[in-house]
Amino acid sequence: MYTKYFVTGATGFLGRAVVRQLLTKTSEIYALIMKDDPLAADLPIGIHIRMGNVCDHSSLDSFLDGADGKSCVIHCAGIVSVASRPGERLYQVNVGGTENIVNACISHGVGKLVYVSSVHALAEKPKGVEIDAETDAFDPDRLVGDYAKSKAMATHAVLDAAKTSLDASVVLPSGIIGPGDTAGGSITELLLSFLAGKLPIAVRGGYDFVDVRDVAAGIVSCAEKGVRGKCYILSGHYATIRDILETVGRSTGINKAVSYLPVSLAKLIAPFYELDSIRRKKKLFFTPYAVHVLQSNAKFSKKASENDLGYAPRSLKETLIDTVKWLNKSRSVAL
Repeated sequence: MYTKYFVTGATGFLGRAVVRQLLTKTSEIYALIMKDDPLAADLPIGIHIRMGNVCDHSSLDSFLDGADGKSCVIHCAGIVSVASRPGERLYQVNVGGTENIVNACISHGVGKLVYVSSVHALAEKPKGVEIDAETDAFDPDRLVGDYAKSKAMATHAVLDAAKTSLDASVVLPSGIIGPGDTAGGSITELLLSFLAGKLPIAVRGGYDFVDVRDVAAGIVSCAEKGVRGKCYILSGHYATIRDILETVGRSTGINKAVSYLPVSLAKLIAPFYELDSIRRKKKLFFTPYAVHVLQSNAKFSKKASENDLGYAPRSLKETLIDTVKWLNKSRSVAL
């Protein structure tokens, strides 16, 4: 076990869950927080807060002050985007920021780096064919979408360092959902709309979804047990959007009628919906890339995670029930 853990993105949905996992240990925990981050005050007492930015070399030196071979860095910070044109900032943070973290870890003699990548960094295979991180080359040219490409490029940077100068492992979560999503991710917003009776239409299709608490547990386990240079898929269970809404409906007794849009039609509508959302400065959920994800192959192999890390994700039903309970408590959703 490491005496010190340094966590980037500690105020994010996943980062907060990782910090909570680490609090069960006796190690010191340091969190990299951007200046004026309103969520910094919500971090548990006892966390050492250090201001900085993954794009700023000097602030990373300050962040890792006191780090050594008995320290582990968990790099959660990043930008997630389904936008068709997310902008250069995506690459600056996801790729450049990760390269900066790698270099800082090497210069400070850090004992371990766990990088949080994404299953989107894995090349797609025909439907029904299992996707395995151990055989993937993380080639951005084979990927759809800038987010996926940026995560593949960042993963390359980490794995290259692992070959020579840094003990590093990579985890690749699938679609992270669960209680505590204060930023309002796509599934959280979907559930809010459904529970409020404001979801007349949803898109057919589905994906692999995983509980944020299980991803956090997998990350901490990877810090302790992960093999140098190895990649671990932290997936959960495949479910269609209909499966999710029907599960929530049965558990809450809510029976809201929802029509499901065929993917072929959703592909035609999505570009216009994205442009309208940009014009109205609304969050982007329904975009061509989002539709692409919902009809892509999501058959991920988590065997390496199960064997090496003892990874065992809970049922999707448990995750959804806990999420609804959290929404009811935190957002006053009337059930």
